[in-house]
Amino acid sequence: MHVTATSFVRLYSSLAKTLVLVVFFLSGSITAAEKKTVVTNMKSNVQTDYMNGLLKLALSYSNKEYNYSTTSEVYSRPRVMESVKSGSISVMWGGTSEEMERDFIPIRIDAYRGLMNHRLFFIREGDQARFDQINTLDDLKKVKFGQGRSWQDASILEGAGLHVIKATKKPSLYYMLDGGRFDAFPRGANEVWTELAAFPDLKLTVEKNLVLIYPLPTYFFVSPKDPALAKDIEFGLESAIKDGAFDRYFYNSSEVKEALGKADLKNRRAIRIANPYLPKATPLDRKELWLDLMGNQPALVQ
Repeated sequence: MHVTATSFVRLYSSLAKTLVLVVFFLSGSITAAEKKTVVTNMKSNVQTDYMNGLLKLALSYSNKEYNYSTTSEVYSRPRVMESVKSGSISVMWGGTSEEMERDFIPIRIDAYRGLMNHRLFFIREGDQARFDQINTLDDLKKVKFGQGRSWQDASILEGAGLHVIKATKKPSLYYMLDGGRFDAFPRGANEVWTELAAFPDLKLTVEKNLVLIYPLPTYFFVSPKDPALAKDIEFGLESAIKDGAFDRYFYNSSEVKEALGKADLKNRRAIRIANPYLPKATPLDRKELWLDLMGNQPALVQ
């Protein structure tokens, strides 16, 4: 077969164009594959953007491009857990336990640096005098506490011998407290102020002098179907700790600023209980992960 110079040039040009198109479409496919949507539960009216912001900070260290979306409504805790198991929700967060770490992939870095381990009490307006008389765990056993039915906190309080009244839906607990179904609703020191503002029509207030302390780290939990996402979150959080971005994010958070400013933890009477459900893999020895919020007193118990 005789190939002229002109036909060779035309053939070469055609092959080159084809190669360019192949490379273009391949690169487009790779780019599309690198984009990933992370689905979380819709934020309720008593939640801040802290955890979503920390998640985005962590994933900003990845070489993948992440997009973010939420569920179309606020799911209950049991529904969130089932959705993460199935993979329809990518990641959730909350207190850890052996069961949680068995069913999901835990990122063992406490998102709140131990702040959530310090529980303040919602009480009814006018009940402060009763709580002024409480100094010991035995005193607390005379109080009825409200908790979510699926929350690890409920088991921890019951394990300490405290009386717990449970509800399936979190919003119900504020109304149950207001209605006298129980006497106190323990919440993380970083949660109470936002939540109090969300229920201005209820006659509730934050108890002034007590803090209940037990170790319950707040972790990100990832669907077992997505280990790559878990790895990216862990890498990002570790990187943010090393370069100081985690500290900057934490201390500049309005939620944390308000908690540290209003809670006055060092001047509260501390009552400590153990968490018998704390997983053995909890990194209590990594001092850089925890804040000492009670002065010279140990901030964590095992």
